[in-house]
Amino acid sequence: MEKVADIASDIGEYIRQQRNTAKISLRQLSKLAGVSNPYLSQIERGVRKPSAEILQQIAKGLRISAEALYVQAGILDLPTGGPVGDAIRADAELTERQKQVLLDVYESFRRENAAARPAAGASPAPETPSTTDTPDTAANTKESA
Repeated sequence: MEKVADIASDIGEYIRQQRNTAKISLRQLSKLAGVSNPYLSQIERGVRKPSAEILQQIAKGLRISAEALYVQAGILDLPTGGPVGDAIRADAELTERQKQVLLDVYESFRRENAAARPAAGASPAPETPSTTDTPDTAANTKESA
């Protein structure tokens, strides 16, 4: 029971921090999110633990990823992907759907490369074109001489 109270308190504090960072009053967020002012206040104080639907509405009002709130609330596990994944999730110019598609593609490339690594045994040599065989290199050498 104590863990549920901690999660509610953590998500409430996180929402308050995001609201303060966005310089939005509790009343403004209430209107933007379509959540009653008293209920939102209770969430921020850790008295109530919001549902996934309410978190989604709050995320929309704060203009942040609903996924970020889900992770804070313990609904989702912490996402993987390191700094690339974090950058994609943080990009305010992308829709949630676009972010998810990019993350899916990125993760599929990572899985594909990880699967290929052990099969190769050693790391492959970087693919670099030979500079002696290209016509551009010969032309550039003649021009600079």
